[in-house]
Amino acid sequence: MADVKNTLVKFQSIIALLVLCIVLTIMSDKFFTMENGWNIARQISINVCISVGMTLVILTKGIDLSVGSILAFSGAVAAGLLKFGLEVPAFNTYIGFTVFGAILSGLIIGGTLGVFNGWMITRFKVPPFVATLAMLTIARGATMLWTGGFPITGLGDSFDFIGTGWFLGIPMPVWITAVVVAVAVIVTKKTQFGRHIYAIGGNESAARLSGININKVKIWVYAIAGILAAVGGIILTSRLDSAQPNAGMSYELDSIAAVVIGGTSLSGGRGSIMGTVQGALIIGVLNSGLVLLNVSPFWQQIIKGLVILVAVIMDRLNHPNED
Repeated sequence: MADVKNTLVKFQSIIALLVLCIVLTIMSDKFFTMENGWNIARQISINVCISVGMTLVILTKGIDLSVGSILAFSGAVAAGLLKFGLEVPAFNTYIGFTVFGAILSGLIIGGTLGVFNGWMITRFKVPPFVATLAMLTIARGATMLWTGGFPITGLGDSFDFIGTGWFLGIPMPVWITAVVVAVAVIVTKKTQFGRHIYAIGGNESAARLSGININKVKIWVYAIAGILAAVGGIILTSRLDSAQPNAGMSYELDSIAAVVIGGTSLSGGRGSIMGTVQGALIIGVLNSGLVLLNVSPFWQQIIKGLVILVAVIMDRLNHPNED
């Protein structure tokens, strides 16, 4: 019985996903189609990118509430630099940006904000919840200032290809997400940095005594979370051909939901990248199914919240001795 229980716990996300797909296939003849499958894959690509970074953060027993705002600001910066360039009146200089330069700038912005989060948490011992909540507000305000409260549109076919193009019969966002997931799996499973992340989340005091530079690892983790939020922002901006000032609203909640549903413990030290991908798939399939069934958006929020709550309760029941 114990072996059966352990097997069910190990594969509970996959089982839940299969059951959900079967139920929705029965209830809607539009669900189990190739077109809907690709739609789900494109829709979850942004959440997967963000959630991979969130997984690393939560594995260290932290949290990042700022990823949605960092996504918005990074996407807006990339779009603004690509569309308008950068003027430096003091030197009477104008700097134009290629697609690559604009994307790189957006990634640098995301990484910089992530480093700032990590620095506040490690240097000044600000609780992650508070530090990233402050960054949520800062980055959202910066987005409004950068855009003037108006969308930045007309970004060109080359930039739009990132979010809307296809390569070898697969959407570009799916390719980008696959690369992010593959690199993250290798980092967490095969590198010393990955082992340090798990060690810090499992027992920070023991990790410090074993010689791990706790502060350095945490700063890197939040920097990666910021960069991956920027990746999501660039995909979203290119997909819409528009940088919206209010982009990424509540994306941090979907990200945390994917991580928790995928089996990563909020207590840190336990979880996996592939589990998070499964969690994001469950959310994507659930969202798609509810839309196809014409469920009210208000009920969709309630159902999603209940799913998150059930996932956390199951995690606590399966691991009752964790703090």
